[in-house]
Order: sequence, then C-alpha cells, then structure tokens
Amino acid sequence: MILTPAFDHMFQLPIPIIEKVVRPVIVYLALVLLLRIFGKRELAQLNPFDLVVLLSLSNTVQNAIIGDDNSVSGGIIGAFTLLAINWLVVRVLFRSPRLTRALEGRSVVLIRDGNIDGKALQHEALTREELIEVIHRQGYEHVHEVHRCELEPNGSFYVEGKDPSIADKRHDELLLKLEALNKEIAALRTRPATT
Repeated sequence: MILTPAFDHMFQLPIPIIEKVVRPVIVYLALVLLLRIFGKRELAQLNPFDLVVLLSLSNTVQNAIIGDDNSVSGGIIGAFTLLAINWLVVRVLFRSPRLTRALEGRSVVLIRDGNIDGKALQHEALTREELIEVIHRQGYEHVHEVHRCELEPNGSFYVEGKDPSIADKRHDELLLKLEALNKEIAALRTRPATT
C-alpha cells in the first residue's frame, strides 16, 4: 500500500519514549524556575519587548522538548507530558499553600493611598509610565485616586480606588436604571387591562 511508508514516517519515534517524556518535564521545570527568577513582569506582558520574549521563548525551547523528532507520535507524547506535568504541579500547589507561596512569590504593593512605592517599582523593573497605564486601564485618571495597586504573583494587577472608578460608577448607574425599569414593567403588568 502506498500510504504505509508515509504513516510509518509520521508515527515512528527516532528517539526513545522515555527521552520524549523527560525532555518536556525538564524544560517545564526550568521555565517555571526562570520565570520565578526573572519576576512577575514577564507574565504581565507590559511592553512589546516582554511580549517578544515570551513569544520567542516557546520557539526557543521547542527543540529541547521534541529533540530531532518531527513525528506525530513524538509531538503527542511531548504535548501529553507537558499537560501532565502542569496538571500534577497545579494539584500539588493546590494542596500546599506554603509551597505555592514559595514558588509563586507574594504580591507587591506598588501604590498605597495614592503614593507610588518607588522601591517596589524598581524591584519589579516597572516604570512610572507603565504603572500609570495600568491604572488608566482600570478607569482611574490619576494616581491619587488609587487606594492600593498590587502586582500579583501571576502577573496581573489588582487596583482598588479610593472612590469607585468612572467605569464602576457608570455600572452602578446602569444597574439602578435597570432596576427602575423592572419596577415600571412589574407595575404595568399588575395594572388591570382597560378596553
């Protein structure tokens, strides 16, 4: 049959299965460690340079994961191993808050009561402009409107305003108007029908 050599080539593993399993585990653990060392900024993707690094990272470690193997079987084994090690790590971290804090680190307060913590910004390698951009995205115009801003271990930002943000105010106004409309509709339904 003509298809047999093609299928043989697609599914034949040029390297041992154990190597196909060990490679992704080593790369996964190395990436977790490196991202922990280089900080939360890499996860936050604040500027185009950080995004380029993260996108290039996957291409850089690809050969370390699959080796000289371009087979479908090798790709499936590598993908399965990555998903399995991630599943295992997530389960272990779920059961151990102490280990989670050790691996992920703690959140860092960047703004307290409208004041920027310059040392925290410097430690996280964030510029004042990048922080301002973060609070603008959250609906705050100025730093003095922010009660607290934290950079979480996963790279996300938590921003709490002294007063509700413009977006929160609009949301609350919209909810009040919807509630008023619901009351009007309910009142109309209870009115006796006139003919």
